[in-house]
Amino acid sequence: MLLVLSPLLSPLPAAADFSGVDYTLTNQNEQDFSAQNLANTSFAGATGRHANFSGADLHGAILTQAAFPNANFAGADLSGTLMDKVDLSGADLSGAILTGAIASGSSFRGANVTDADFSDALIDRVDQRSLCRDAEGTNPITGADTRLSLGC
Repeated sequence: MLLVLSPLLSPLPAAADFSGVDYTLTNQNEQDFSAQNLANTSFAGATGRHANFSGADLHGAILTQAAFPNANFAGADLSGTLMDKVDLSGADLSGAILTGAIASGSSFRGANVTDADFSDALIDRVDQRSLCRDAEGTNPITGADTRLSLGC
């Protein structure tokens, strides 16, 4: 597709569509994916320290064995993601939707899960107990109570 911009008008797209892109085993440290369509992408084995995924649509994505310490997933849609053995330590998951996510063996140490929805998510019992200590709020999109969605 050819995009021609007038010198007087330089419109910027609201959000790019990167759905289905393969980021497997790539370095995405400090990258900005905020508000992007990343549905069904693969970040398997990728690193994304301090990456910004706030408001991004990641439903159905594969994040297996990736490392996203201190990444921003605030308000992101992570529903139906395969995120087993993922390092989410210190990540901001506030307001995120993780319904139906498979996150066994993942680390949520120090993650902010205020207003997150974990309904029908598969997480380890140790992580569930740890997250329940600080969990609070209600997801603004789904209306799910964070503590109830975690089974606290």
